[in-house]
Amino acid sequence: QVQLVESGGGLVQAGDSLRLSCAASGLTFSSYTMGWFRQAAGKEREFVAAIRRNDGNTYYTASVKGRFTISRDNAKNTVYLQMNSLKPEDTAVYYCAATDYIVRIYYQRTYKYWGQGTQVTVSS
Repeated sequence: QVQLVESGGGLVQAGDSLRLSCAASGLTFSSYTMGWFRQAAGKEREFVAAIRRNDGNTYYTASVKGRFTISRDNAKNTVYLQMNSLKPEDTAVYYCAATDYIVRIYYQRTYKYWGQGTQVTVSS
């Protein structure tokens, strides 16, 4: 049974940093591209970042480039999202997801497994 468990969310002030973690089990972690998505209240879930399984290349949505960094530790079956210079508009539930694809990784439907999400709230 595949499980993705996010942690590290919380309430912070604008300009602060947070590091989200997603621990995976029940799958061969190194064989999966990992992504982070987020959903703000009243909005659709959107792509945030991804790291490919084959080459470790990283991809970001424009609004977080230069502020967020996705990384992975295959030995720990964990993917991270380091979030710096947080803004109130980053407030959302953040979800970790896994896919064995290396293309179309910006799209939710590409991902097979999802975590339950962790809340990030940034106050102004």
